[in-house]
Formats: sequence, C-alpha cells, structure tokens
Amino acid sequence: MEHTGDNIRIRNAAYYHPQHVVDNDYYLEHFAALGKDIKRFLEVMGREQRYIINNSHENALTMGYEAAAKALAEAGLQGEDLDMIVFASQTPEYTYPTNALLLHHRLSGKHRTITMDSNANCAGMVTAVEQASRYMQANRSVRYALIVGSDYSSINCRTDDEITYANFGDAAAAVILERTPEASGFMDSLYYTDSGLWEGITFPACGLSGIYRDGLTPEDIRLRWIPFDGSVCVGAAIHDIKELLDRHGLAAGDISAFCLSQFSLKNIELIREGLGLEAEASAGKFIYVGGEFGYTATSSPFIAFQRGVEEGSIQRGDYVIFWSVGAGWQIPTMLYQY
Repeated sequence: MEHTGDNIRIRNAAYYHPQHVVDNDYYLEHFAALGKDIKRFLEVMGREQRYIINNSHENALTMGYEAAAKALAEAGLQGEDLDMIVFASQTPEYTYPTNALLLHHRLSGKHRTITMDSNANCAGMVTAVEQASRYMQANRSVRYALIVGSDYSSINCRTDDEITYANFGDAAAAVILERTPEASGFMDSLYYTDSGLWEGITFPACGLSGIYRDGLTPEDIRLRWIPFDGSVCVGAAIHDIKELLDRHGLAAGDISAFCLSQFSLKNIELIREGLGLEAEASAGKFIYVGGEFGYTATSSPFIAFQRGVEEGSIQRGDYVIFWSVGAGWQIPTMLYQY
C-alpha cells in the first residue's frame, strides 16, 4: 500500500534512563584512590551526574523498549502501525536474533515490518535516522518507522579509565518518522570518514574472535580507549554544518537547535565558536544534557532534541542540525525541519 506524501518528518521522540544516579563525588573519590585528580577533566566534559544501570534486569534492549513504548503512546500509535523498526546500538544485548526483531515482538508488530539492527558506534542513531529517512523517500509503502538508539556503556568501561568510566551514562532514545505531505522534514545530510584513527577505541578490546582465549581476563575484553585529542572532530563538524547550510541558503543563525554529540561540552562550545555564533545570542540553541545524563553515546543527540521539544526551544517548522561522531572517525551531519 502506497502512502501519500513525499516528505519524511519526525513525528515525535522520547527517551528513557535508569533511575540510579551517580554524581561526580563518587568518581572524584574513586580516581583519587588511584592517584588521579579528574576534577578538571569532569569540568571540560561538562559532567555533574549520570544515570547508571545498577541491576540485572536492565540493558540496552530493555531501555530501548521503554523509550519506544513511550514514543508510541505519545504519538497515539501501536506496534502494528510500524512499517519499519531500526535498533541502533554499539552494545546490543544480542547479536542474533536482532534487537529490532525482539523489539518488534515486545511491541506486537505486524508481519509486514522491516526490522534491522545497525551500528555506527556513537554516531549510530543519527546515521540510522538519516538512512531510514532516505529509505522512506524511496519506498512509499513505509508510512511509519521507529528508530531506537540505546547503549548500556557503563558495564563495558575499565574502572581505571577516567575517560570512559567517569564519563559514560546509560540511556535510550526513540524517534518515530512519518511520511507527510507537509513541506517539512528531512532535508539533507553529509558524511565524513577518516579511518586512520581506528585503533584508538576498540571493543571488545581483544576482538570478538578472541573472547574465548585461555587466560583472558575481563580487562582484556572491556573497552580499550587510547587517549587522544577529542577535539580532532571539531573541524570536520564546522565544515560540514556550513556546507549543509550553504546548500539550502541558510545561515547558522537560522538554525533553532543544534542537537550534537554530548561527548564533550568543550567540543560543543568550539563548534559554536567555529560557526561564528556568540554565546549570549545563541543561548538555548546548543542544547546540552550531558551534565545530567553523562555521555549516553548513540542516543545523546536525540535526548538533547527531545529535551528541546519539552522545554519549548524546538517548535514545529524549526530548522534543526543533528551531528555526532563515532569511533574511527565516522561523522554524520543532518539537517531537518521539524
């Protein structure tokens, strides 16, 4: 069945996080016992607290389900209305069956539903929304698509690594895309890839084929993060945002919200400066939730987006930039009119 309309817009979004909160004091004390003072690091990253799973029944799949169920309820839709489900994660609960299939089961989806998992690391949900939007433009039988981004990162961090253990939080976000005849929605995107730094972040550290090796310890498996200059991606972000705006005759000041990776508050400030936007004049445009949530990886730009909707800084018709960065590097930038 073909559905009318050629534009793909965000109908609504939702997020979910665990209830357990861990603030900076815990990490300051933890790393002080290891001989490390991480106070300045936490200030640069913009951390105050983070939501952390502290039980055995929550994971990336359960968090994704909670976010999806909330998004569907708020949209007045049910699982059987969905024509496509995409689950984006770098910490999937299962590699088979797909988490999208399990989400389909929990949501009582119909048989005629496209289900697939995707992984572009921390850039995964921006990538999944961009890819689903373009697919929907090409396949008019898809009216509603559910995109879920969820990472249970805290469990995979080495407890002696402040860059990950003190930085990451656990959360999920869900976005419902819909076909519409209205003149709004997905506009354009760009990708930037530089694979030269691929060894900087690896998980499992030993490689998936090595996890059964004799003598392996948990630390051989957990996330390996070799320190590097995290601002290395800022130049590409500024260039690609400007290029997207130029393509569509827009200026940075025309954008109502920049929903960027929440990895580092400093990076967001550098991007704002690189776009020539003053801090006071652009107050509220660069939405930052990393102080509350920690770094939630793939979901972070869309938690920022939904927070902007909730607080009224993002309204229908507004132009929104989504940007994120995945290990390696893979950097998607996307322009939407909400």
